[in-house]
Formats: sequence, structure tokens, C-alpha cells
Amino acid sequence: MSTALTDLCRYPIVQAPMAGGGSGPELAAAVCGAGGLGFLAAGYKTADGMYQEIKQLRSLTDRPFGVNLFMPQPSLADTAAVEVYREQLAGEAAWYETELGETDGPSDDGYEAKLAILREDPVPLVSFTFGCPSRAVLDAFAKVGTYTVVTATTAAEAQAAQWSGADAVCVQGVEAGGHQGTHRDDPHADGTGAGLGLLALLGQVREAVQIPVIAAGGLMRGAQIAAVLAAGATMAQLGTAFLATPESGANPLHKQALTNPLFTHTELTRAFSGRPARGLVNRFLREHGPYAPAAYPAVHYLTSTVRKAAAKAGDAQAMNLWAGQGHRLARELPAAQLVEVLAAETDAARAALARPGNSGAS
Repeated sequence: MSTALTDLCRYPIVQAPMAGGGSGPELAAAVCGAGGLGFLAAGYKTADGMYQEIKQLRSLTDRPFGVNLFMPQPSLADTAAVEVYREQLAGEAAWYETELGETDGPSDDGYEAKLAILREDPVPLVSFTFGCPSRAVLDAFAKVGTYTVVTATTAAEAQAAQWSGADAVCVQGVEAGGHQGTHRDDPHADGTGAGLGLLALLGQVREAVQIPVIAAGGLMRGAQIAAVLAAGATMAQLGTAFLATPESGANPLHKQALTNPLFTHTELTRAFSGRPARGLVNRFLREHGPYAPAAYPAVHYLTSTVRKAAAKAGDAQAMNLWAGQGHRLARELPAAQLVEVLAAETDAARAALARPGNSGAS
């Protein structure tokens, strides 16, 4: 079924926006050029930094692309809890010969300034993480011809996106690497039972909303893309799969860790940012995860200097190694080639499903 969303690219493959340097203009351009939908991550960047990356991407491709924004976060952090965590991390700072970061950085991520730029100089698609914009914001984008997508981790969040006027929803299963895009950060929901797997969530969302759905969470192979398309998704979004590509801006240590046998699994943790995010289990996550407060972005600012110092020292054990549950399937292919391989795998899997006897009927 042709929609305004699928018209943006040749293949139903979206490269996830990975804040922190993973997805920049080079990666997005390579994905767009190969027939996928590339994304820039505006999170953690200034408004001007975002604009400069958009200009650079436009110089590299004339294909449609997306920009992802973080929604402003309420200041709910317990100052005392953050200070206790600061004391706990004192040994980390001493070990890496650095100071812990200040925690009074902005909590709005330059949201209004970024909105103003994107309304003045529109891009084809804008997506939102950590909440749902107001109808006025989404209507303003509709007026300038920008397609809008809201990340959701529950059927209720997807309904909120539809009610607010979003064109589509990106359904993020608990398998996804990096931050969970929940609209409300609820520390009482932490634990092994937190979040729904992608297929279960996708089924619920498809029955709850009528707008197109992008499926995200642990997808690494074309057969998995075919599976979520068969389950009702319009497109599939992959992040970790693109993290290992040469065009990715991820630290080389991070790329190597994805398939390093030393890192056996991932967990959701607040250790690095104060918000639940899935990463490879390393020493820092094991030692500090159980004690990290629900205090985003204060904890993000607090740990930033240690993370940077660890990366500079070549020590992956104190870096935030964001990765989805499918990380061991990462392939070190150029991004354009990866898109082509994924597209071929998807076509093969869909053809196999279409053969007589493979309908799944019992």
C-alpha cells in the first residue's frame, strides 16, 4: 500500500536516529542513496549544530530524510539522590583523571529553537522521542509539508500520537538499543518485566490506531523486517544494524563491542543517563546501574566526562555501549551495501511467505 511515508524511499527500511554521534550526515546520506530512509539525530545538539548537519546532508544527497527531536523533559530529579550518585561515582572520576560533570544543564534540548528552524526551512520528515508534541506543533509541520512521526512504547502512547495529529507512529519494542522512548519516565516500571516485545506491542498498536506504523526493536536481518511487515508495520527501523557501518559516527570501541564475545548480553539501565536505555553490560553498568536515580538529563550530564575520558583511554568498560538485543548479528558492511543486503533478504523472506503452504494457516 502506497502512503506518503513509503513514498519517501524505495525500501521499507529506516535508519534509526542515534543521538550521541552515531547517525550523522554521512550515514544518513549513504542510507538515503541506497533506497532507505536516513535520519539525523538532533538530540544533544544545539539548534545551530542541527542546522549545520542538515545543510551538510543536503549537500550529500537530494533524497528525502528525517530529523529526530527530543521532547523537553520535566524537572523531576531528586537533587539529593543525584548528589548521592555523584559521591558514588567519585572513584570513577579519580580513576579516569577527570571531574564529574555539572548537572544543571538544560532539560529542553533546545526544543523550541529547533522547531523554529525546521518550520522556517522544512525537511521531509520530523520524528519525536520522549513524548508527544502538541497538536499545534504537529499542525504547523503539516502546513509546511513535513511528515511527522511520534515514538511510542505502548498502545496508549500511540493513540495519544494519533489524537495529536501525528502522521505515523514509531513503535519501539523493549528489544531496542539506546533510550526507551517512553512519554513518561516512570521509575516504578523498572525491572525485568518492563516494556513489551516488538511483535506483541505491534499487534496492540495496530488494533489501537489507524495511522501507519514503523516497527523498531532488535531488527537486524531482512527476515525480521519481513516479519514485522507481515504483522502490519508499514516500515521497519534499524539502529544497531547501522551502528557498525563505516559511516556510523560511533566510537570504534563501541562498534567492536557489538560482536565482541566479552559482551554477552544487554540490559536496560539508568546508569549513564538517568533514563532507561539498553546497552551492552560492562563494568560501569553492572556496578552503578542498581543505584542510578531516575534523573534524566542530570545523570547524563554527570557521567558525560567519565564516559568521554574512558573512550579517550580506550576503555570500553565505562562507556555507554548502546545496543539492541540483536547486536551479535551486526555486520561490518558499508551502509549502502547493508541497505541492499537487507532489501534482498526482505524480498526473499516475503517471497517465501507467499509460497503455497507457507501462509501460516493451520
